[in-house]
Amino acid sequence: MPQKNVNLHGSAPDKHKFALLLIDVINDFDFPEANQLLKYARPMARVLLRLKRRAQKAGVPVIYVNDNFGRWKSDFRRTVDYCVGHSRGPDIVQLLRPDENDYFVLKPKHSGFFSTTLETLLRYLETQTLILTGIAGNFCVLFTANDAYMRDFDLVVPSDSTVSNTKKENDLALRLMKKFLKADTRSSSKIAFRTERAKIKASRRLPVKPTGVLTGVPSKRG
Repeated sequence: MPQKNVNLHGSAPDKHKFALLLIDVINDFDFPEANQLLKYARPMARVLLRLKRRAQKAGVPVIYVNDNFGRWKSDFRRTVDYCVGHSRGPDIVQLLRPDENDYFVLKPKHSGFFSTTLETLLRYLETQTLILTGIAGNFCVLFTANDAYMRDFDLVVPSDSTVSNTKKENDLALRLMKKFLKADTRSSSKIAFRTERAKIKASRRLPVKPTGVLTGVPSKRG
């Protein structure tokens, strides 16, 4: 894979040890329990947008990991356009619509890793810690977290940035991820992105490009 290509957008990812994953937030909500989920998804979307903006400001890659809804001839942009026009929650889709520099991976099943290029992208980005958010906490977020853990990624699953059909189901999923997958489940407001610069000593040196880091997150790597 080329390190740099000025003509092809997205061919030279910005390497970073953290990545923010938005799972199934581009959604048509075409299922029986949609109204239950929408009750929680709408306030979650506003929280998630704030987290996304802070991540972008810190230089953390944003990756949309989205179901293809069985539309095998479609791509992500057409999936977004379809959901804007046909979703039962168009306000959520519009609010969390991807920006030009965001990454995206289409998935055929629950896990973002199953039969997708997600792991390849994350390894190329040199990512170590995944911030998992989105819909639904007890299915696609949980399955993605499980597969990420088995691949030795550290996990952050903000408690206010993922939702399920009921609060009880979501709380259970968060407890499972915290206990068995060692996930950090602090709320998104307690995730402290900061910009770190190398200290410039008395002897003059060239300044180092700022790198976004996440503070206070435990790591399996010690």
